[in-house]
Amino acid sequence: MCFPHAGGTAQLFHGWPALLPEDVEVLAVRYPGRQDRLAEACVEDMATLADAIEDALEPWLDRPLALFGHSMGACVAYELAVRLEARGTVPEQLLVSAHEAPHRTERATLHGADDNTLISRVQSLGDLHSEAYDIPELRDLLLPALRADYRLIEGYRPTRPTPVKAPITAYVGQDDPSCALDRVRAWSDLTAPGSFELRSFPGDHFYLAAREAEVVADVAARLARPCGTGPA
Repeated sequence: MCFPHAGGTAQLFHGWPALLPEDVEVLAVRYPGRQDRLAEACVEDMATLADAIEDALEPWLDRPLALFGHSMGACVAYELAVRLEARGTVPEQLLVSAHEAPHRTERATLHGADDNTLISRVQSLGDLHSEAYDIPELRDLLLPALRADYRLIEGYRPTRPTPVKAPITAYVGQDDPSCALDRVRAWSDLTAPGSFELRSFPGDHFYLAAREAEVVADVAARLARPCGTGPA
């Protein structure tokens, strides 16, 4: 199950099914307020979003499940893992991309900034369709979801996050200006000793697009491991 970044859509994972083994089904979350959910109100707090995703996931909980989240989606995936484990379902893998550990992320208030400042920040992270914000019609369409997502992730500050039993792999772009490696490594605090691994790839915050085949190959290799198995 895949979770996109702030302002992002499920389209980020469109190419994944063709790159994964046939016995792996890809589910990509479509957050409210975009794509075919454009008319729905955006969600602005983590608990509400994670609870809604947990409810929607109910029909798939009778089979092995792995979670992959990019940027904001990394924290959403983690929160879902916490909820699932509380009910006795341990994900096969928790794969977090382009985000520092939630208890080590610096506070920010970009969600309250003016439109140009918020857009400038997004464009500074890398080039993943960010030129859409330069088109007035698209800008007006995309900004509400972007601002709501920033309000959600900037308001999410667990000081004592719950460790999970699932093994965690953190992925990061080597030139990502938003991720300090020591803070990315702090995801290791949230799983058992020996159950954490860090992988880095050339690229910026959106390295995932250019390195899709390599990242998905790494994900596939981890899905082939028995649950709870640490780095090879």
